[in-house]
Amino acid sequence: MNLIENIKEGIRSISSNLLRTILTALIVAIGITSLVGILTAIDGIQNSVSDSLSDLGVNTFDIYSKRNRRGHSGGVTEKVYSAIKLKEAQRFTENYNYPSSVSLSTSVTSIAEVKYKSEKTNPNVWVIGANQEYVALKGLNLEKGRNFSAIENQYGTNVAIIGLDVKKSLFKEKVDVIGNEITVLGFKFRIIGVLEEKGQIGGGNSTDNSVIIPIGSASKAGASRILRYNLTVGITTGGEIEAAMGEATSLMRQIRHDRLGDDNSFELTKSETLADTMEEITGVMRIGGFGIGFITLLGASIALMNIMMVSVTERTREVGVRKALGATPLRIRQQFLIEAIVVCLMGGIGGVILGIGVGNLISSVIGVGGFIIPWAWMLMGFVICIVVGMISGYWPAYKASKLDPIESLRFE
Repeated sequence: MNLIENIKEGIRSISSNLLRTILTALIVAIGITSLVGILTAIDGIQNSVSDSLSDLGVNTFDIYSKRNRRGHSGGVTEKVYSAIKLKEAQRFTENYNYPSSVSLSTSVTSIAEVKYKSEKTNPNVWVIGANQEYVALKGLNLEKGRNFSAIENQYGTNVAIIGLDVKKSLFKEKVDVIGNEITVLGFKFRIIGVLEEKGQIGGGNSTDNSVIIPIGSASKAGASRILRYNLTVGITTGGEIEAAMGEATSLMRQIRHDRLGDDNSFELTKSETLADTMEEITGVMRIGGFGIGFITLLGASIALMNIMMVSVTERTREVGVRKALGATPLRIRQQFLIEAIVVCLMGGIGGVILGIGVGNLISSVIGVGGFIIPWAWMLMGFVICIVVGMISGYWPAYKASKLDPIESLRFE
């Protein structure tokens, strides 16, 4: 009995017990689905974040107010730093001479209600105050209309760029929204642009459901609020991010009157750091996902081993006949191992297909666009199936190969 005949016999045996084979393969499929599904979803999240960071560009960095921590350190009360003020941020944009573009922005509120005639949105619109550089540096694109002009930004003209969700909420009919007036925080703004759909990750603020107004208008509309101003600097020369950050730090320290030897009274973060942090987070998520999948596959392998043991018991006479006809222990082991591996591969194919679907479904539910086909995880899933089949099938195959042919023939 050669290997080819063994494979054919193994497949015939599987076909003769089709229901048991399907149920066993289903157990393996669940394990592979959990493994591939979780890892696919993580890849989808990472790709979306990477795309967002690539839109920003790796040669960007942010300057924002320092987060004050309440409490004591070593018995000494920690220093409280004031937030960056509008005039300080404007001085930075006017005096920063490094070849770059500088975005100035602030979040006015995330619970605004926007009105147009008798229509109004839910009170969950994000109102952003920004200068003319914000749209480009944040990787946003305009579906129609235009960006702010420098004059509009300087004088705080009441103009606005709206997100696609705001447009859909206020303008039910297919009309040209450019030039129409909306009411935001009690002020009227003329729409000059509509953003392309961007999407979001998780439940945070999305530019799709936002209204962007000039920074001067934002300071007036948010006069009753404490506004925190942020700066994003995009370097145009490439490869000189450290020098640009050094010059920005020096200028901001002068503007903020930070004394020599004192810590910076502001935070400064470059986009590469965000990418590295995201990579660390997704790495931990992958380990967790692999752990969950491994535990599920461990249960599947135990179930498969149990079923193969039952199969050996049921086919004791068959093993005895094969041995009487000259089958060696090696060929007997091969037959049962092949059966276990084929069952696992059947489950693996179904699990990989389901895993890709589940992973992409999870990604779409949490707001990540695009369809991911994880070739590496697919290959790993099939390799794991073969390994699980060999491990689960070895002991039953070994037991079958050691059966005494005479005793086997007497088995009822």
